[in-house]
Amino acid sequence: MQQRVGIARSLAVEPDIWFLDEPFSALDPLIRRQMQDEFLRLQDVLHKTIEFITHDFLEALRVADRIAILHEGRLVQVDTPARVMLNPADDYVAEFTRDVPRAKVVTAGSIAERADARLDTSDAVGTHTTVEELLPLFDGRSTPLAVLDEEGRVTGQLTGDKVLRALAAGG
Repeated sequence: MQQRVGIARSLAVEPDIWFLDEPFSALDPLIRRQMQDEFLRLQDVLHKTIEFITHDFLEALRVADRIAILHEGRLVQVDTPARVMLNPADDYVAEFTRDVPRAKVVTAGSIAERADARLDTSDAVGTHTTVEELLPLFDGRSTPLAVLDEEGRVTGQLTGDKVLRALAAGG
């Protein structure tokens, strides 16, 4: 309850930048998930810049659109969650992300290839679609799948082989 009150108090002053240091660390898993859901809902409504500090990489993946990884007081890598997973800056980042489920992190936008001009866009996916969501779409499919940005523009295409390579070996 104290963490919930602390978060509510921090919003009462209507900050331009919201700093949260391990805000959910002392919560049980169910309440932690509920608080993450509420946090994401608030972010969608408030559109605040948020610095969210956590040692839980899976939590960072869930709540962040950019991740900064520090090692021994040094900034090692700043990037999207998918790019951190696919292109770790060094051995530390690679080890840090080793057990993270790729299928939940790597997105269509992060692995899409240049699109063919004749690409059919009738069953396209968005750039934020995860590999986990993409895999069933390639069951029995032999043609590339278009990837669209938020404005509906084609940003690339994916094949089943590309999705499987990203899942298995990082790209």
